[in-house]
Amino acid sequence: MGKILLINGSPRKENCTRMIDFVLPIIEKEGHNTKIILLSEKKINFCQGCGFCKTQPFCVQKDDMNAINEELSRSDAIIFVTPVYFGSMSGQLKTMFDRTLPMRRSPRLMLKDKIGAVFSVGGSRNGGQETTINDVMNAMHIQGMVVVGDDSHFGGAVVAPFEDDEIGRETLKATVEKICRLLGKLKS
Repeated sequence: MGKILLINGSPRKENCTRMIDFVLPIIEKEGHNTKIILLSEKKINFCQGCGFCKTQPFCVQKDDMNAINEELSRSDAIIFVTPVYFGSMSGQLKTMFDRTLPMRRSPRLMLKDKIGAVFSVGGSRNGGQETTINDVMNAMHIQGMVVVGDDSHFGGAVVAPFEDDEIGRETLKATVEKICRLLGKLKS
């Protein structure tokens, strides 16, 4: 049916990878295709603010970001997964969002109307997951994406270690089920 891209914004593979692994069977059961990008394995330079993307639909820098932008543009839904770092998203994910600017420049708006959601993991129940999710949602809104949560709060909010947080796993499940329902409606 649809293509769901999962972006792991963690520099480590632990809890964020386990969250992705938890939702993959749910997505696949609904018949959607998935692709996972591990930002820890990509070379993404900081945005230089050079303005090249004002006239071109890609970045002048020669790193992995142009290929990531291609994957983003080919996806129907995107789930951004990040640990809480100092009350916000990881630096890797923030750098990636900064480099999506070529996709945003009008008239391109290449992420407009794509479904987006966020999973976040912190060290305690009130460990910054909601502020982190809010920051990622703000970036998605700037891109014109359709932002979804878990129908109770903001999205997938988990306490580390992932395996011990039943409530958090339920937020992941509810969020991904909502994405699948919306994709089903859009694709029918």
